[in-house]
Amino acid sequence: MAYTASDLSVLAYANNFTLWHYTTIDASIETSGYFDNAVDLLRVNDLIITNIDTDGTPSTKFYIVTGNDGSSVSVTAYV
Repeated sequence: MAYTASDLSVLAYANNFTLWHYTTIDASIETSGYFDNAVDLLRVNDLIITNIDTDGTPSTKFYIVTGNDGSSVSVTAYV
């Protein structure tokens, strides 16, 4: 599967930080380039709360946006 823009929403914004929520049937969003289509929205250090694999074995994970070079976005699981 791929990133779906309508499944990404803002939960809170303050002091140049955005808390996002993303839901998907995908089992993993850590693949390279997954959030590249959101390059204009996501900023380094933003936090994304995700509900993943919602049609299988659902789980909730937290991710930090660790890179955005204007054409690609990278995220890392928050542990």
